[in-house]
Amino acid sequence: MTAQTAHLSTRTGTRTRTVRRATGGRTGGWRRVQPVAAVLAVVVLIGMPLWIVVVTAGKTQAEALNPNLSLPTTWQYLENFSAVWDQGRVPAGFFGSLLIMVPAVIGVLVLGSLASWVLARRTTRGYAVLYALAISGIVLPPAVVTIVLLLRQLGLAGTAVGMIGVYMGMYMSTVIFFVTGFVRTIPHELEEAARVDGAGPLRVFGTIILPLLVPVLSTATILICLYVWNDVFYAFFVVGGRLDTLPLNLFQVASAGLYLDNWHLIFAYVILMSLPLLVVFVVAQRKIISGITSGAVK
Repeated sequence: MTAQTAHLSTRTGTRTRTVRRATGGRTGGWRRVQPVAAVLAVVVLIGMPLWIVVVTAGKTQAEALNPNLSLPTTWQYLENFSAVWDQGRVPAGFFGSLLIMVPAVIGVLVLGSLASWVLARRTTRGYAVLYALAISGIVLPPAVVTIVLLLRQLGLAGTAVGMIGVYMGMYMSTVIFFVTGFVRTIPHELEEAARVDGAGPLRVFGTIILPLLVPVLSTATILICLYVWNDVFYAFFVVGGRLDTLPLNLFQVASAGLYLDNWHLIFAYVILMSLPLLVVFVVAQRKIISGITSGAVK
């Protein structure tokens, strides 16, 4: 019996090793192919469109009639950027975009983080319902007609204040969703110690909670800045024609025929419009990555 058992164990071990080798071979092949597939996907989905934008922005009008991957015969970045700067009202659009984006981002971060702190620390059923309603804006699209009619009733249609309020309402759900889960990982003992020392709610939030929220708020800031800076749909209905923003100026000059078939100028405008956010992302990339990873770990 001992010899038979040993023989069966040997055969079983041999089969197990054979299966593992076969499986390992398939897995090893996929592991070798996976990086190549990922690189090809990035090149096709991101690299090629970005390359077309960059090279077309340096072409002449004749070469840019049919945008492609070919390099321009002569680079004309300076001429194209100069034309865009003068004809596209870039300075006015830049300051108009800042006028809307900065207050909207600051307001939604402050109010959203305060609301997230309250919702994270209250565990009753009523607050759970409030939290569900607060984050429902992520999946429910805003009603454009209702927004425009409401702003007209309030006398805020066509104003920067109305546009700031629209953006704050649209992206409040995003901030609450990001921050609430992060606040729940902060120990209650930190707040209790501050309250024992006589700190009020606002002081507890400002000295204890807010510094711990810097990574996740940095991530939310970049996302909201990206949405607001590139938005043309809601800005067109709320402040279209009354306030210059970079996306609205690009849309208006393109639709008016000034840049009709002038893809070299359109793409040059797109590059200028993207540079500020690109600089912010490069400067704050460490905060963004730490916010994403810390939220995932916690």
